Amino acid sequence: MSDDSVNVESLTSSQDKRWAIMAALLGTNAAVMLFQGIEQESNPKFIREIALAIIASTLPFQGIYFLIYTFVLENRGSLSDEMMIRLRKASAICQLIAYISLIGVGILWYNISMYVGIFFIISTILSIIFIRVAMMQPDESK
Repeated sequence: MSDDSVNVESLTSSQDKRWAIMAALLGTNAAVMLFQGIEQESNPKFIREIALAIIASTLPFQGIYFLIYTFVLENRGSLSDEMMIRLRKASAICQLIAYISLIGVGILWYNISMYVGIFFIISTILSIIFIRVAMMQPDESK
């Protein structure tokens, strides 16, 4: 096995992990929107409306992330380096915006219990930082 194939496998594995995280986030957000939307319809609350608006505003970016991911997989090898850089940046932006949906979930939990909401938001911020640091590619120029 050549060094290039190992790097490609490593990259694919890293991308697959990101894909799995985004898929879980999208599934969670869809479920939250469904069940909390039903609750909002029967028992409207302004804070729930704000939380659902935050979550809803992130859903298109989650979808675009999957479109970019699929496009890159289908066109691997035929895209220029410049295009790959642009697509990676767009993908990273979509991921960060998708993580904002967790603030909406935190607001919903805050609405249920102040302590649960506060601790969820704090742990969300810390976990986003952890994910971003853990998934950073090492600088090979050193």
